Amino acid sequence: MIKLFNSTLFLYIFTVLVWGSTWFTIEYQLGVVPHEYSSFYRFISASLILFAYCFYRKLNLKFSLKHHFWMLLLGLTLFSFNYIMVYEAQEHLTSAMASVIFSAILIVNIFNSWLFFRTPISKEVIIGAIIGLTGIVLIFWKDIGDFSFENKALYGLVISLLGVLAASIGNMVSVQTQKYQLPVMQMNAYAMGYGALLSLLIGLVQGKALIYDTATSYSISMIYLSLFGSVLAFGAYLTLLRRIGIHKATYVVVMFPAVALLISTFFEDFVWTWPIAIGIILIGIGNLFVVNRKDLSKKES
Repeated sequence: MIKLFNSTLFLYIFTVLVWGSTWFTIEYQLGVVPHEYSSFYRFISASLILFAYCFYRKLNLKFSLKHHFWMLLLGLTLFSFNYIMVYEAQEHLTSAMASVIFSAILIVNIFNSWLFFRTPISKEVIIGAIIGLTGIVLIFWKDIGDFSFENKALYGLVISLLGVLAASIGNMVSVQTQKYQLPVMQMNAYAMGYGALLSLLIGLVQGKALIYDTATSYSISMIYLSLFGSVLAFGAYLTLLRRIGIHKATYVVVMFPAVALLISTFFEDFVWTWPIAIGIILIGIGNLFVVNRKDLSKKES
């Protein structure tokens, strides 16, 4: 059973399902609490959970200043700027549109990986990415077609793209930390803590009141985002980065809108159409190109 939970295939599917559901969950975080503080509450909770686990397991928590610098940078990009932008964007875009835009991180990661690490780009990865993204565009073609530059959606688009860039740089930082062999659990504990404190600082510097939404929906969504969306899913995702590489690991992002679509079908009465069905098939085909049997069966070294 433990081997199953630790398998690359399980980690891949788990990350896709959990992160795909967070787009719907984030909707319950909007409206009352400033985005900086929602990000703070989410990641400070996740960080404390991880530190508690590390103390319980008596894991090493002592790292050099150089290691803390990289964990701070990871927190700044992946657990602070990224999510502040995501929350802000969803104030002006539908969750479906936001997830479509964020799926562009796959392409940004491929470019940044080549730029920073001179990582070769395989033909299979490019083909899979193109097919998968084509499926996403087809699924949400109506949303894309309804996009107007005359309203706040343009602002939401720009913010989303900035969030994509921040997340991609965070992915590059995570790849860089592999050189120092930083354990994922402890690294996430520190990085999420740093990211949470940076989000808090950003909100305070702007003069925003530090408040909390006492609504049950806000607290439940916060618990889900902290435990499943942050502690467990990020742990699974960063493990995937190390096992199968950044190109193939980040393909889970292309799957987010498909999962969000299924959730919307059950909870928001989403109407299925032929373009949506064909788009789902294209995503599956793209997935076969990017994640092959050899990678899925690869054991952690």
